[in-house]
Amino acid sequence: MLRSSNPILSKQDAFTPAAPQQYGQNPYGQQSPYAPQQPGYGQPPVGTDARMTFDDVITKTALVMGVLVVSAALAWMFVPPALYMPALILSGLVGFGVVLLVSFRRVISPPMVFLYAAIEGVFIGMFSNIFNSIYPGIVVQAVIGTFAAAGVTLAAYRFFNIKVTPKFQKVVIIATIAFAVAMLINFVAALLGFNLGLRDGGTGPVSLLAVAFSVLGCVLAVLNLVLDFDYIERGVEMGAPASESWRGAFGLTVTMVWLYVEILRLLSYIRR
Repeated sequence: MLRSSNPILSKQDAFTPAAPQQYGQNPYGQQSPYAPQQPGYGQPPVGTDARMTFDDVITKTALVMGVLVVSAALAWMFVPPALYMPALILSGLVGFGVVLLVSFRRVISPPMVFLYAAIEGVFIGMFSNIFNSIYPGIVVQAVIGTFAAAGVTLAAYRFFNIKVTPKFQKVVIIATIAFAVAMLINFVAALLGFNLGLRDGGTGPVSLLAVAFSVLGCVLAVLNLVLDFDYIERGVEMGAPASESWRGAFGLTVTMVWLYVEILRLLSYIRR
């Protein structure tokens, strides 16, 4: 069974193709008199589905990212400054809820994937606008850095034939979970008025601990991309249904958003 550290791609049977059904066969294995004739030469076998391909995943990822970018641009242009923080917090919480909802579904829902992209686009638009108002031009740098990091990671994975071992996967999964728990604790502490120093959203001197956590976040996001590429590649090799390309696109989008947020934070620390 395929596993991934990305919660979207770790569904137990996400990339396990179902056994093909033969038309005209009853539950006792007897042939029905109404069974269709065997397909002729050159025709696809009866009961088989289209399979996921890399091109499929790339195309759907581009569509989902496109919706996210359009949503972010609209939020950037039309949300008034007084609503920046409420829109940021609300879209972040709702987007997280949609991620959990989609990840727990046995069958991926394309409308839910696009809903996530639209909601997360609002979050990214507000998050980027706030940072860009403090550090002009930083968003362009973060976007270039995100796609450059993803492109280099994919090229390294393909051309250097990187092998994902069970030990490597386990280390990344544990580190990712630990990082997420630390960020959750820091968020709750910030709401209660405590500053643990793991995140720094101000404009004064930045702590080395905040820089270290942003660097760690970038590294973990890149490593998760490696696991996602490996997971999708194995899914294609196993003959996953074409519908599962939506799950691959969703998982890659979630990881890319995480990578962008970490790079944007890290650049803001450097700009200080």
